[in-house]
Amino acid sequence: MNIVMRTDERCIDLAIDKRECIVVKLLRTEIVKLLSSDEESSILSEVQKQGSTKLPSNKSVLVLGDNATGKTTLIAKLQGVENPKKGSGLEYAYIDVKDEYRDDMTRLSVWVLDGDPGHKNLLHFALNKNNYTHTLVILTVSMTQPWFWLNQLTHWIKVLSEHIESLHLEPEEKQEARQRLVATWQSYCEVGDDLDAGSPVKRTMRNNSIDEDDLLPLTDGALLTNLGLDIVVVVTKTDYMTTLEKEYDYRDEHFDFIQQWIRRFCLQHGSSLFYTSVKEDKNCDLLYKYLTHRIYGLPFRTPALVVEKDAVLIPAGWDSLKKIEILCENMNSCKEVDYYTDIITPPPSRKAVSNREIEVQTEDEQAFLARQQEIIKQSVQVRGESPLRSQASKAMPRTPGSAGQSSPKKMEAKLNTSTPGTEGVLANFFNSLLHKKSGSPATPPSAISTPRTNGSDSLLTPDKLSVRTDAAAELDRLARSVKKDVDFTQSDC
Repeated sequence: MNIVMRTDERCIDLAIDKRECIVVKLLRTEIVKLLSSDEESSILSEVQKQGSTKLPSNKSVLVLGDNATGKTTLIAKLQGVENPKKGSGLEYAYIDVKDEYRDDMTRLSVWVLDGDPGHKNLLHFALNKNNYTHTLVILTVSMTQPWFWLNQLTHWIKVLSEHIESLHLEPEEKQEARQRLVATWQSYCEVGDDLDAGSPVKRTMRNNSIDEDDLLPLTDGALLTNLGLDIVVVVTKTDYMTTLEKEYDYRDEHFDFIQQWIRRFCLQHGSSLFYTSVKEDKNCDLLYKYLTHRIYGLPFRTPALVVEKDAVLIPAGWDSLKKIEILCENMNSCKEVDYYTDIITPPPSRKAVSNREIEVQTEDEQAFLARQQEIIKQSVQVRGESPLRSQASKAMPRTPGSAGQSSPKKMEAKLNTSTPGTEGVLANFFNSLLHKKSGSPATPPSAISTPRTNGSDSLLTPDKLSVRTDAAAELDRLARSVKKDVDFTQSDC
């Protein structure tokens, strides 16, 4: 009996479960009938979107700009790296992106291209047909060289445009990318407006589709050059503005002219604009949040910033020609129609600022040796023979025999200083030379050796011959006296 009772209870439970399933099915059928197909699809898509907790891992950022514009330092700041190491060619890095709302994390790939034009062939590794629609481009210029902005930005936009043309994308894909960029500009609204549930952006986010009736018309001058890519123009090293004011006499109207020009450039190419300073940590965190907003759709609540001249922030879709003209009202010495390089000119007396070392060009070896040979030849010709030496040789001709005679000083050194009477003999000898007069009786020829008369001795005057004869006789006498002293000393021993 107990067994029968248990069996009956189980049957009752099964019957209740079956009835509940039937009721649930009937309710679902009635709900589907009440809802339209569009509303059902929107609800399902929103649930599906909320259920997807994974951030895409195929997104990337391409950084372009001249050398010394702070590309590597900027990316290192976004990564949180303190001591960046600059590479060459095409650098690769990644930025950790975390979604706090869904507790998810992914890595954003970053490609940094060297500013040397010879490396632009490496672009196909960073931007190709597969990742064209998933790439954001950053163009960097430095506040240390504002006079080069026109050439730099024009150059890199041309390089980027030519590279996109070389990808041979499908026309439909390119048109879809361009239309998506236009829709982003048209659907922009102020930060406070998206809190309204009835705003166009709120409806767009809720329905995950773009209603053309809700889009605002595209402002004048916007997206005249549409490459189909999100572009962010980043002005680095804005802390250098104080140096421009002190050393280059820049004033507020110069910075206003620079800002209005680059904002017109960004408006024409559909770009955002950020003034940053890694040194003073200005707008670096906001740039990181804006990149994650544009790439992953994460929230970005910061409005446009135009008050501080060194921390400007212009989101894509906010700017217009009327807003830019406000800057032109305070300019007196220049106008918005002036050509950029006519107002912002390179300083004539200062060298361009560069963080790279100057490359030293080596000279060809053969050219160097030939140049050294010419220098040696010129030095030999200039030196030649000493004029004093040539004059002395002409004024005082020497006899062939005089070269072998020793000077009185050398003879004095050879004599033994201990010999008695040596100093007196030498004094008498030099006194005889000083007081010798012309016409004095000559020493008998038998007492001296006859000097040679060949060569230059035949040209000597009688006075000079007599002096020479007396000197020879005196030297012979000194030599004999020294010899006697030496013999006497040896005999005593």
